[in-house]
Amino acid sequence: MGKSEGHGQNWHGHVTCLSVAPEFRRIRLAARLMAELEDVSEKKRAFFVDLFVRVSNSVAINMYKLLGYSVYRTVLGYYSGDPDENAYDMRKALSRDIEKLSIIPLAHPVRPEDVD
Repeated sequence: MGKSEGHGQNWHGHVTCLSVAPEFRRIRLAARLMAELEDVSEKKRAFFVDLFVRVSNSVAINMYKLLGYSVYRTVLGYYSGDPDENAYDMRKALSRDIEKLSIIPLAHPVRPEDVD
């Protein structure tokens, strides 16, 4: 589901993939899995947790917002297809990021090659 990555103040937990089968939706399973990754990230002294989500996936975006995530930046053409689709890089600051610097939104979109 996730991993820890980055260096310095960019040390963070990252949601690699989260998918819940239809018959197990709406019972807060995704929320529990996210909470577990956040707890592990706290123990590893991460500054934040991030994830990428298609800008068209309003159901997931709304769920992540309810869990305390906010849009940090837009990544142009992150998902390949016909046509390519942009992604939101959503983040949630953890306790180590006292001033919440990791979630201050960027003013301009970035390209996939600029994502670290």
